[in-house]
Amino acid sequence: MDPRIIAHGKLIVRHSTQLKKGEVIGIYANTLSSKLAEAIYREALLIGAHPFIRLSLPSIQPFFFKNADKEQLTRISKLDWAEAREVDARVIIISDSNTRALAGIDPRRIAEFSRARKPVRDYLINNKKWCLTIHPTEALAQEAGMSLEDYSAFVYSALFIDQKDPIREWEKLERKQAELIRRIGKAKQVRIIGEDTDLTFSVKERLFVNSEATQNLPSGEIFTAPVETSTEGKIYFDISTARDGHLVEGVRLVFRNGKVIEAHADRGEDYLNKMLGTDSGSRRLGEFGIGTNFGIKIPTKEILFDEKIGGTIHLALGSAYKECRGKNVSALHWDLIKSISFNNNKGKIIIDEKELKVRR
Repeated sequence: MDPRIIAHGKLIVRHSTQLKKGEVIGIYANTLSSKLAEAIYREALLIGAHPFIRLSLPSIQPFFFKNADKEQLTRISKLDWAEAREVDARVIIISDSNTRALAGIDPRRIAEFSRARKPVRDYLINNKKWCLTIHPTEALAQEAGMSLEDYSAFVYSALFIDQKDPIREWEKLERKQAELIRRIGKAKQVRIIGEDTDLTFSVKERLFVNSEATQNLPSGEIFTAPVETSTEGKIYFDISTARDGHLVEGVRLVFRNGKVIEAHADRGEDYLNKMLGTDSGSRRLGEFGIGTNFGIKIPTKEILFDEKIGGTIHLALGSAYKECRGKNVSALHWDLIKSISFNNNKGKIIIDEKELKVRR
């Protein structure tokens, strides 16, 4: 097995989930990431945990969304709840075989499925350890505009697996993020200035969270939750994103009283507007994040990486995290990403009338 895959599995078990003897860990992957699933399984077993693997087929998801009736689309079984309560930790591995596999699916069907799954998802997020990570595939490499060899090197570098002691490197970044939060202090107001952008929102009495390499791997951000009714102004997101098989580029949003009142995109506008119609909370912001991972040097259209790029910010439409004291509720959580100092952009993050500069 590729030693980088073994190191990735060890990082997930030893650091991200901090798995202990006797704990149950579910590993959710498809056939393209079976090697990483196996590496996690082996490492978990060696420390005395109880691992199990849920291995899916890449073709199943598009077939399900195309053919499931309403009952099948929205059903949550007793088995779903039993498994959610049984596990102590979950690892979800992104390993697409086709990044456009869901492009022909009505986004409203995916939104309906997401709304139905929300109670289980919220339970897992709020009560269990979890880690979302990625395994390199040809499709993801193609989306990023790289060969598989180059993309794999990019992924393992972003995970710090190319370093002598990856866990130590993540701990160093986490300390830098803690210092950044200390500098922000008890922030009250945030203003984002940049290309076609002048946006303000309150973060009064909200908490900035240090994103350790636990729930997201790779990590590299601090984040909080805007006050739900406070967002005013406009913003242009210059970094493209791929979601549910749809490529979305050049998103422009206008907010009044915390709510999106205008939404446009150079590409994927129909999808954008359907996602904004997910539910009553999908037009409000649930997250404001600042990317701190300067090891990620280019966007790849994969949110898990791009939102962490040092010199970017991201704003999520939809649900907020309770750990930030956020209150917005939605089945949607979609991070949109904007360059600030990345690629020599001249945007600014103003917090309580002082510019915040995020350094390498």
